[in-house]
Amino acid sequence: MEMRSLFGCNPNNGCVISDKNIDPGRSPFIRGKLTIQLLGDDAAGIAAQVADAVRLDGRTFKVVFVGGGDACESFDFDRQRAIEKEIGWQIVGKAEMRRPDRLFGVAYADGRYLFGEYEKSEALWLKYNDKPQPYSTALSTRVARAVVNIAAPTTKERVIDPCCGIGTVIIEALSMGISIVGFDNNPLALKGARINLAHFGMPDVVKLADMTTLEPSTLLLREDGGGASGSVGSDGAVPINRRVFDSAIIDLPYNLCSKLPSAERLAMLRSAGRLAERVIIVTTELIDDDIAEAGFTITDRCIVRKGKFERQVIACRMH
Repeated sequence: MEMRSLFGCNPNNGCVISDKNIDPGRSPFIRGKLTIQLLGDDAAGIAAQVADAVRLDGRTFKVVFVGGGDACESFDFDRQRAIEKEIGWQIVGKAEMRRPDRLFGVAYADGRYLFGEYEKSEALWLKYNDKPQPYSTALSTRVARAVVNIAAPTTKERVIDPCCGIGTVIIEALSMGISIVGFDNNPLALKGARINLAHFGMPDVVKLADMTTLEPSTLLLREDGGGASGSVGSDGAVPINRRVFDSAIIDLPYNLCSKLPSAERLAMLRSAGRLAERVIIVTTELIDDDIAEAGFTITDRCIVRKGKFERQVIACRMH
C-alpha cells in the first residue's frame, strides 16, 4: 500500500521501476535505490558496456546483486556472486569489499538486467524508537512512517494528525521534512508529545483541541509555509474557509477494555472530512459502514499484524 502511494504501482517481484526519485530512507520497506545506467539482456551484456560507462577517477568500488527474479529466472547465492564478478572484472579500478567509495548494483527485473549506482536505505526511523514518553498502544515507528508516506507521497503535502497522542506520526513526518500539525483532546498525551518533540529537537506543532471542534475557518495557513496553527491570530497567517490540509491521518483511539462508540467515531470521521479531502484511517475494527456514512469512498487498504493484534490502514477520499 505504501509503494502504491509513493510510486503509483505495485512492486513486481520485490522491485519497482519508476522515474520518481525518492530517498530510500523514507520507507522502512525499501532496501535501496538503483539509479539505472545500463540495460542488458544478460549479465554479459552489462559487462560488455560497463568499462566505458564507469569512470572511477582513482576511487574504489564494489558491485552487488541487489535483487530480482521471476518464474523463469532465479538467483541463488552462487549465481549472484558470479554475476557480481563477471561485471566487476570489467570495471577499471580497485575493488573494495568493506568500504568502497562507490557502490554499484545489478538487478533483474521485467526480463532485463539493470546496472547503476546503488544507494542503500538508512534505517532513519530507528532514531525515534526510544522516546522519553512512550505509550504501549502507539504505532511502531515503522508503521507510523509508512502511514505518513501513504498520506504524503511527496514532501510538499500538508498533513494534519487530529488525534496525535504522544506524537509518533508527527515525529516521523517532521523527520522527512513534511509539513504537519497535530491536535489532541488529552492534555497528558499532548504533554508527552511535546516532551518527545523537544527530545528530538523538533518544533512544537501540537495543540490541545477536540478534533470534532476543528473547522477550516478557525485554522490558519501561514504564508511563510510554516504549516497551520489552531487559533486565529495576526502573525503572518491568513484565515481560510476551505480544507487546509491535503491529507489527514487518524489513528482512532482504542484500548483493550472498551471500544469507541459508533456515534463518536462517526463524528470524528465527519470532522476529518472538513479538514482534508483525503484521510488515512488506522483502526482495529471493521468500520466500512461508518466510513461510507461519513461521506468517504475507500480507495486502498491493508492490514498490519503484530502477533494476534491487527490494525487496518484505510485510505479514503470524500465523495
